[in-house]
Amino acid sequence: MLIMAKKKPIRVRSVWISDVHLGFKGCQAEALLDFLHSVETDYLFLVGDIVDFWSLKKTPFWPQTHTNVIRSILGKAKHNTKVIYIPGNHDAQLRDCVGHKFGNLEIHLDYVHTTADGKKLLVMHGDEFDVIVKHSKLLANLGSWAYEKLLSMNHLVNKLRNLFNLSYWSLAAFLKHKVKNAVSYISSFEDALAHFAEERGVDGVVCGHIHHAEIRKIDDILYCNDGDWVESCSAMFEHEDGRLELIHWTPNESEQPLLLMASSETDSKESSRKAA
Repeated sequence: MLIMAKKKPIRVRSVWISDVHLGFKGCQAEALLDFLHSVETDYLFLVGDIVDFWSLKKTPFWPQTHTNVIRSILGKAKHNTKVIYIPGNHDAQLRDCVGHKFGNLEIHLDYVHTTADGKKLLVMHGDEFDVIVKHSKLLANLGSWAYEKLLSMNHLVNKLRNLFNLSYWSLAAFLKHKVKNAVSYISSFEDALAHFAEERGVDGVVCGHIHHAEIRKIDDILYCNDGDWVESCSAMFEHEDGRLELIHWTPNESEQPLLLMASSETDSKESSRKAA
């Protein structure tokens, strides 16, 4: 665990974020704003589901903080950060804009990024490999509704935890890791992405979609998922030397310095070996 002062920006080569779900009540926009204001980067990858058009269609919700997130991203693009937007299933309408450039902001269906140490990473949202989303919109909408209810319960649980000065805990993430079918689904999703990356002839893949942050080797492919900004408030960094790192961003409620819980590419490989 590292303690970083708020006043000194963190300088990295690349940042990946996904599954922000602006327009959804569960979006942790304040934490994301704090993160964006605290990081300087050459490349910012928006790996899908940045805006949640599904939720906006059902229940219009757009507070000022959500507008501020958009402004912060555009501000980075204006100040020489290359922003790559890869739409997901919740903002699929923007796939009609694939190939367009707006200054330093580009919209792509997928993108191959070369790291400082020469790794080629295929960046894509990943919903293309979700059978439920691809073949059954009804089941996908039902799952989205159930997930929203689960997050509401999560909010109540953490209100109670705050009364006892306990840290944030994700009920949704806990259940995903404990329910056998969910664990099997995550594993199948990861394997499918890794196989696709291998077919594309790249060294690794970076995705979002399943709200499960991870860096691990699957055979010879480096699988990376940058998590989300609904449950885990997670992102992935590429440092100046090409090293990849997962970050879980937790602003302290008492305005103390931010806590960065860092999980590096090396640590994740070692964890995978131990788990095996």
